Amino acid sequence: MTLVDKVRNAGVVGAGGGGFPAHVKLSAKADTVIANGAECEPLLHKDAAVMEHYAARVVRGMLLSMEAVGASNGIVGIKAKNKRAVDAMQAACGGTPIKVHLLGDYYPAGDEYDLVYTTTGRLIPPAGIPIQVGCIVNNVETLANIAAAADGHPVTSKTLTIAGAVNNPITLTVPLGMTYREVIEATGGWATRDPVLCLGGLMMGETTDNLDAPITKTATGVVVLPRSHHVIERKLKPAKAQAKIGKSACDQCRYCTEYCPRFLLGYDVQPHAVMRSLAFTATGAEYWNQLAALCCACGLCTLFACPEELFPKEACDDAKAEMRRLNMKWSGKTEVKPHAMRDGRRVPIKSLMRRLQISEYDHPAHFENVTLTPKRAVLPLKQNAGAPAVPRVRAGDRVRGGQLIGEVPEKALGAPLHAPFDGVVESVTERQIILNRV
Repeated sequence: MTLVDKVRNAGVVGAGGGGFPAHVKLSAKADTVIANGAECEPLLHKDAAVMEHYAARVVRGMLLSMEAVGASNGIVGIKAKNKRAVDAMQAACGGTPIKVHLLGDYYPAGDEYDLVYTTTGRLIPPAGIPIQVGCIVNNVETLANIAAAADGHPVTSKTLTIAGAVNNPITLTVPLGMTYREVIEATGGWATRDPVLCLGGLMMGETTDNLDAPITKTATGVVVLPRSHHVIERKLKPAKAQAKIGKSACDQCRYCTEYCPRFLLGYDVQPHAVMRSLAFTATGAEYWNQLAALCCACGLCTLFACPEELFPKEACDDAKAEMRRLNMKWSGKTEVKPHAMRDGRRVPIKSLMRRLQISEYDHPAHFENVTLTPKRAVLPLKQNAGAPAVPRVRAGDRVRGGQLIGEVPEKALGAPLHAPFDGVVESVTERQIILNRV
């Protein structure tokens, strides 16, 4: 069985949040494999923890990936501030063709376009992907999971950070399907009476007050904040209100564009122009939407750059959604030349945290090797890019930990799902499988 088959069968997907099935990338040919350990979401530390504690596994996953795609070069992108992780990775990379590339502590260092350029000097074509410049990029935890898959171990757990308004900020590994409420209450509890969860971080994550949301393969961490926190109030503002405020208040200062990391790399992303389009709701979509098409949704324009606290990122999200609805293809400028002020306009994480008013929550959240044994697992069938898994079990079935319980539909992009522990299937729906421990 090839590595591609083993990774597919193990259900390995992008563990940095994207959820793209890893076996697809391993089916390509490239000259460089890049490990994305940039981890730029404020307060989250899971990638640094993975590299510090599982460096050998990450490197093995890289070497296996390099062999599969025919790459002669390996690069680990990691922030210099994570000294223990840097030391661990440099030691593990010794005697291999893998080099450690130290990154500055800015946001968003982990964007694929930015990381590929920073580590290789190559510019991905507009609307393109890394393989078009000979690169494959995988999150460091994904690479560790590839190494485990090579030994026949499926993905049944997730490493993540619990941060923000909690009594014990922590990074740990938990079974898939455990809820955020269970993890937080088992590791110290809440430090606020009215918590709201930012799943995946404040900048790019999903905001929810559902404390019983299950942990999936794409979880990177959660930032807990009080509902009254300024950022939460902004993120929970209704979409119609966001557009109405933007239409009336945007003065076209261009700060959103001038700080945009994709614009600074030379791509034709212009959030200020997309904001201007809010006043032209009946015409011009073919033009205005193109200026949002290459947006990476990092949120810097909305949560850092805009002096009026408007919502250019959300306007870009809407423009991209409209392009998908209308089946519009990107047709903008093809020339890419990094902006002369790119280095000077990168946003330091400390500055971003001050702007977000979260500096009081800036704690290490060290990795702890604790074992949590939930009595129940809620397992969404869609934990990856592409199609959801199709159930292979029925209510009442007994399953073993690691057993296949959901498979990829025939000829579809997706990833299988495995039981995180021994149990009995409580229920199966078109959306999820619920498993009770025995």
